[in-house]
Amino acid sequence: MGTTPFITVRARRPLTEIEFCAWVAQAVPGDRLEYHRGFLVLDIFPMFARLPDQQRAELARLGSRAFWAAEQGLVHLVQERTGPDQFAYIAVARPKPKAAAVSLSALLLAEREAA
Repeated sequence: MGTTPFITVRARRPLTEIEFCAWVAQAVPGDRLEYHRGFLVLDIFPMFARLPDQQRAELARLGSRAFWAAEQGLVHLVQERTGPDQFAYIAVARPKPKAAAVSLSALLLAEREAA
């Protein structure tokens, strides 16, 4: 029996939180998405970031949403070192929880209402 290669989709431009959520909603188990390349903790920190404030804020939202999706059991988060102080941040889709008949959009709405 052969092995299946892992293919990671890499965005041509920085992803938004909404685009990440859309990917999570339609991804099948095993799908991989590189949602950031760099050093995330430094890239969102104002003192070290080379990004404009608006892009840095969007990247922080994206990182938080990726972590949230992992906590919900929707994705695994992995990092791949691409060079010194450079990483590819990858979300790997997990099987959707069978017990949860709630859609991703309903989870997002419930989170927003609780805030």
